[in-house]
Amino acid sequence: MQRGFQLGLLLLVVQLFHEGLGNIPAVTLSVLGFNVYLYMFPAAPLVEACVSLHHVYRNKEWRRLFLSPLHHVDDWHLYFNMASFLWKGIRLERRLGGGWFLYMLSVFSLLTDLVYLLLQAALTQLIDDPDPLVRMFAAQSNECAVGFSGVLFALKVVCNHYNPGGVTYVLHFRVSNRFASWVELVLIYLINPRSSLIGHLAGILVGLLFTLGPLKTIMQTCAEIVSSDGNNLRPGSYFSYSGYSGTRRDYSEDPQHEQTNMTSDYRESDIAGLTEEEQIELAIRNSLNIRGTPRREEAAPHRSGFQPTEEELRLEEIRRSRLRRFDPGVSQQRSRRRL
Repeated sequence: MQRGFQLGLLLLVVQLFHEGLGNIPAVTLSVLGFNVYLYMFPAAPLVEACVSLHHVYRNKEWRRLFLSPLHHVDDWHLYFNMASFLWKGIRLERRLGGGWFLYMLSVFSLLTDLVYLLLQAALTQLIDDPDPLVRMFAAQSNECAVGFSGVLFALKVVCNHYNPGGVTYVLHFRVSNRFASWVELVLIYLINPRSSLIGHLAGILVGLLFTLGPLKTIMQTCAEIVSSDGNNLRPGSYFSYSGYSGTRRDYSEDPQHEQTNMTSDYRESDIAGLTEEEQIELAIRNSLNIRGTPRREEAAPHRSGFQPTEEELRLEEIRRSRLRRFDPGVSQQRSRRRL
């Protein structure tokens, strides 16, 4: 496809290298690359990829549901969407794991378009309303939308759900994460009236269906039904998924090897996407899990000449200090001393 100079693409490449390709999880990098590829070599012209009630429901062009989130109008449209996706994808994929994150993206992409069509159908009932403001809003029932921004609004709701006490800066104003998506919804439309207000609203509603509604439970149930190896794909299983690729570790039957893997779970790559409170909770759970298993020296025969590394000694000291904090006997002794 013939295109001129693409400043948005250049800025996106600069941002990718600034972030570091090795620091971007696999699914996030792959989805971003796929969007760029379809921008350079679109699967269909924009007029045949955009989604609207007329084309999808009345003309039965169902493929638009899958094409519209992956196509963009121009290089700036692509840049702003992918820059936002890069930030959200890194955090969510590290937290949820690659498998679940890809599953979430697939469901969100399809559901966002379906909710968008439902909103368009509802707006068609307001076309003849006497209020000019309502008619102006209802006119969006005739628009045909493309782009990944609806999915991004859904991901933003999920990100804010996992960090409820945080704040977001919108045009240099502090906004609570609880209301950040709604504020951005209005501001983006005021700044760029060509943006799809109901497309962004559809994304917010899908995100709320996941965080507050039944969508998360339905997705978990479907994943458990489809899973054939007994390893359920669940968003809360990031303890057994690597932080970057989200692939499940294969544990050895050797107790010594298993213990090594348990202690190595407490790593920077595993806690990179967690809040401070969640990091503390993860450390406590790891300590309590290790407490119920034999220590390495007790589980395996003594090896002549074996010397623990400095990292192992440091982890052992952290584990013992946390066990002393949560050991009931130690707590009772401290209470008696206070008395």
